[in-house]
Amino acid sequence: MKRRSLIAATAGAVALGSTTTSPAAAQPPGHAATAPLSTFNVISDIQGDLDDFAVALRDIRTTAPNGSGLAVAGDITPRGYDFEYAAVRQVLERGPRPREVAWAIGNHEFYVPKYADPQTLSLATWPNGATEDSLFRSFHRFAGRGAVYAETTFGGIPVLTIGTERYMHYHDARLWDEVWLSEAQLRWLEQRLRYWSGRRRPVMVISHHPLPNTVSGTRNKLYATDYLQADALLGLLGRYRDVFLFSGHTHWDLALSDWYVRRVVPGTANLDGFSVVNTGAVQTGFADNGQGGESTVPGVFNQGLQVEVHRDRVVIRARDFAAGAWLKQVSVPLATTI
Repeated sequence: MKRRSLIAATAGAVALGSTTTSPAAAQPPGHAATAPLSTFNVISDIQGDLDDFAVALRDIRTTAPNGSGLAVAGDITPRGYDFEYAAVRQVLERGPRPREVAWAIGNHEFYVPKYADPQTLSLATWPNGATEDSLFRSFHRFAGRGAVYAETTFGGIPVLTIGTERYMHYHDARLWDEVWLSEAQLRWLEQRLRYWSGRRRPVMVISHHPLPNTVSGTRNKLYATDYLQADALLGLLGRYRDVFLFSGHTHWDLALSDWYVRRVVPGTANLDGFSVVNTGAVQTGFADNGQGGESTVPGVFNQGLQVEVHRDRVVIRARDFAAGAWLKQVSVPLATTI
């Protein structure tokens, strides 16, 4: 499938801070000394690659037969048509189906307005009769909820999905895929992070778009201004050491060294930062081309994550679903024991 069109960067707010990369083991993981409290998987960017999605589901069942759930970090569909959501649902129903699925919205869920009909790309006549509300309704029906942001739990571990509440090109002709978060969503996120911190639980935050200066690709100009309220979001997440942000969108290879980082946000009084993890992609992989852009990873590409939450640590493993092989892992100590 064609790579999404690259949109010119806009003047989104970017928080200054430091990023540190944590070492990850390349060898396949050994057996944990104790059983995890929860095991779940994270994938992103299916974008119509339903065969690879099915492969990922089968591999997940093999490696995590008792998994608590699956988080999908956006770009569920290639364009956001209802029949594309239905096709994803069919693959999911054929299984093996995860116990629970947490869906985050991605920019590809808003691409219907680019088409005069499903076979005809027509940017000159954008939005081709499609309304912004209709795009959100399609996502809400598919995800089974009435808002972009939501909370669930995987084996007692809180999972918060966040995402844009506007497709910005409807509001500003200079913008396209930038993420806009309402004050209500930010207040909700602040309250849920505070609530779970008080109950000594690590929090898993699922967002399609990556934050600047975090994981692979986010120092590239293509992804420097994805969030219009980057400062506000970083300021919330950066307060909590046991927050884990999983982001997709870039499709950058999990074999890269900065697939996992700690992001320190100045002014938050948390000098250890919070964890940020690249989710890879189901459909097509990319890496830095050395010229400020990106190049396609050759061969079959189908990657994602397996996450184990223990009482004192979170173990994150990068998986090549196509090869049925582990790529690397990192074990992150928790600030407070569950």
